[in-house]
Amino acid sequence: MGLQALFFYLFAIVAVASAFMVISARNPVHSVLFLILTFVNAAGLFLLTGAEFLAMILLVVYVGAVAVLFLFVVMMLDIDFTELRAGAAKYAPMASLIGLIVAAQLVFVIGGSVISPAAKSAIALPIPALSERQNTQALGDVLYTNYIFYFQIAGLVLLVAMIGAIVLTLRHRENIKRQDISRQVARSPETAVKVVKVKPGQGV
Repeated sequence: MGLQALFFYLFAIVAVASAFMVISARNPVHSVLFLILTFVNAAGLFLLTGAEFLAMILLVVYVGAVAVLFLFVVMMLDIDFTELRAGAAKYAPMASLIGLIVAAQLVFVIGGSVISPAAKSAIALPIPALSERQNTQALGDVLYTNYIFYFQIAGLVLLVAMIGAIVLTLRHRENIKRQDISRQVARSPETAVKVVKVKPGQGV
């Protein structure tokens, strides 16, 4: 077994184990830390395949921004995770259905590659040589030409996920005064100024 195969098995085993710990850890802070470990090992797998741009993007964007942001949100917000887990049973049927769909897709992809090994090379796009074009340029050409609609759909999915996260974590406290723009604009001098008549010799 060569050195490249050894690193592949090392990165793959640690990535799968840490991904399992993300969903099995009881402490949400530990889940985020295991998520960071998963991203780091996935970046190592990208490096082994020659996709150094994807590896650096994975480290800079996901590990450096998204995962750290998740960690700060989990640590700073007072979220009752016990209450959130208590209502997870009602989503079990939908989660099981989605899991079965994903499992069927994986079986279809893996089974198709085993039955017809030539199918993978038939649908794959040609990769230019490094002397002709860099990895980043080739990735950009493929992403923004052949898969532009899927790229836009992925952006919309991330936007919806971001809005959903904000809605779920937004809490309105009753004892905090908030600014009401429409009320401030619509007020009149009679409501904005209160005239108090003070008797002589008395304070307000």
